[in-house]
Amino acid sequence: MATVLDRTDRRILALLQAKGRATNAEVAEAVNLSASACLRRIQKLEAEGIIAGYAALVDPRAVDLGLQVFVRVQLEKHDTTSVQHFVKSVQGWSEVMACHALTGEMDYLLHIVVSDLEHFSRFLLDQLLNGSGVADVNSSFVLRTVKQTRALPIIVG
Repeated sequence: MATVLDRTDRRILALLQAKGRATNAEVAEAVNLSASACLRRIQKLEAEGIIAGYAALVDPRAVDLGLQVFVRVQLEKHDTTSVQHFVKSVQGWSEVMACHALTGEMDYLLHIVVSDLEHFSRFLLDQLLNGSGVADVNSSFVLRTVKQTRALPIIVG
């Protein structure tokens, strides 16, 4: 059975998404709890996997990963073995930031981050199209990011 989140849990989650480095005391004050009660709630949210982890968000350009590409992928075959082989391949490709199974003409959407066009070309030819069971790809290069967030739109009220 799924955990039922009350208003306070949702406020804690929204605050931690906005200010991941907030101290327990700061979170407790913002949601009107004692520090110990707040800590118990956060630990419960972590233990239940609702808080899946913590990470620093790094500017890709600062680490020479200035090219983002969205690649739509169609597999050659759709049997269980072929799909599992593709999924396992994707898990090993560090350039793939996200992989989503889709409805419609294409089977998957990959979000890829690479240093430049040459890096993308090597990834495409040496990995994506080389033995992973891919029949067709369609690539779109990001010209400008208008909005990007990892924060979910948590309804507090």
